[in-house]
Amino acid sequence: MTSVQRYLPVLGRILLAVLFVMSGISKLTDPAGTIGYIQSAGLPLPNIAYGIALTVELLGGILLIVGYRTRLVALILAVFTVAAAIGFHAHFADQNQMIHFMKNIAITGGLLQIVAFGAGAFSLDSRLGKA
Repeated sequence: MTSVQRYLPVLGRILLAVLFVMSGISKLTDPAGTIGYIQSAGLPLPNIAYGIALTVELLGGILLIVGYRTRLVALILAVFTVAAAIGFHAHFADQNQMIHFMKNIAITGGLLQIVAFGAGAFSLDSRLGKA
């Protein structure tokens, strides 16, 4: 394995995780707005959905960055991302929504690569012998 290949998994994890962490911070700073958005999409139990989204995005993003329980975390984030695509971006008559839907599917593809290949050398999983 080349040195570049050793660094790419951590770079990929960080680039994917930043999206989730930033989104989680946004939800944390505007719970009412987020709950209202969930309600406007017609999803059930908006308060519970808010709590789940906040937890998955913040905790999942942070765990992905540090590479702890990475395969499981990436799988949870992948399922969450597909659910978000279906719940919020499945209005294909709107080209913008179609783009957001496809973006979520592409992100899911990156997360599934992590599920398949693990966190890489620079991770807590690797340090703990669980990579």
